[in-house]
Amino acid sequence: QVQLVESGGGSVQSGGSLRLSCSASGYTASSGCMGWFRQFPNKAREVIAAIDGNGNTNYADSVKGRFTISQDNAESTLYLQMNNLKPEDTADYYCAHSPVRYDHLLTCVVRAQYWGQGTQVTVSS
Repeated sequence: QVQLVESGGGSVQSGGSLRLSCSASGYTASSGCMGWFRQFPNKAREVIAAIDGNGNTNYADSVKGRFTISQDNAESTLYLQMNNLKPEDTADYYCAHSPVRYDHLLTCVVRAQYWGQGTQVTVSS
């Protein structure tokens, strides 16, 4: 079974950067896809990025040009580089995995069967 553990969250000033990491076990990068979603303080959720085993990526409009999803060479760790952070980015961030690779890559996160415990990101103005 898949286990995901997020890290790298913290507090940052508006305009700053953070890099989140997701350590994955029981996951094969060539199968399905990985991604990130966030849960805001009001409990609303938003899918933000996804990547497949071939390195294809897709992003929500709210983070395009600011966030970058990637994997290490061994594909055992998923990353989310977050630049130009804004107060509205404040949320708990979760990585997720779907064993199915959907044509619309973000659907992999919407339909994810596995996710971690999350890491908190707070952006102050």
